[in-house]
Amino acid sequence: MAGDEGEIERVYRRRHRLPWRYLGLMGLVFGNAVIQVSRTSGNPYLHGWVSWGLVLFMVATLVRVVLEQFRAYTRVTGVGVTAQGPVRSRTWAWHEVYDIRVEPGPRGSGQLAPQWLTYVYDFDGRRRLLPHLDDWQLDDPYAEVSELCLAAAPYRSLAWERRPQVEERLLWRAARRRAWTWAARGMLGVLFAMFVVDFWQVVVGRPEHQFLLLVVVPLASFAVFGAVLQWYWTNRVAARPPAHP
Repeated sequence: MAGDEGEIERVYRRRHRLPWRYLGLMGLVFGNAVIQVSRTSGNPYLHGWVSWGLVLFMVATLVRVVLEQFRAYTRVTGVGVTAQGPVRSRTWAWHEVYDIRVEPGPRGSGQLAPQWLTYVYDFDGRRRLLPHLDDWQLDDPYAEVSELCLAAAPYRSLAWERRPQVEERLLWRAARRRAWTWAARGMLGVLFAMFVVDFWQVVVGRPEHQFLLLVVVPLASFAVFGAVLQWYWTNRVAARPPAHP
């Protein structure tokens, strides 16, 4: 589509419904949360923070999913790229865009998340997800992005080429992102373990410490895991031989 902002204009919105597996997982999560709320409703202490916390989590998750499906989109014009998220939007002029890349989705997600996602990178190494430019909405996102970059080439002052300094920034940011992603996964594992400990305390009749087990310990583990993993992976990046142009 042509317009005042340039000769190209492409908008990527939701084209297909969410897979049934994804909806089924959401149903299991919400059902478990309802069960937990009903179990704790008779305890005034637990009702004060566990029940309301679970309710807020369910509502926030549902609202985010709905907004992602019906509000989020990616728009590409001769001026630049706009990523409209569930709440906020961000626009990059073409001179701010370093690259647009299709990358594998999170490991272990199976059919519960797109296998290929598209990100826009700036020259500081920061990246932002481009909504609905993925294999759930497109048959071949890699071919689509390749064609998109070719169409956008006349509007850029720079060629689509790799720059060693920017690639180095990408590596540093990727290492930090990887560290905190794995820290979050580790925190979920610790949280599950604390649920088991809490259940064991209920069974044997020992005093319960829900706030310590279900809040303090998981958050502390997240901070420790993140700090250690970031130190490890950033040191691995620093040990790499320097890139040559």
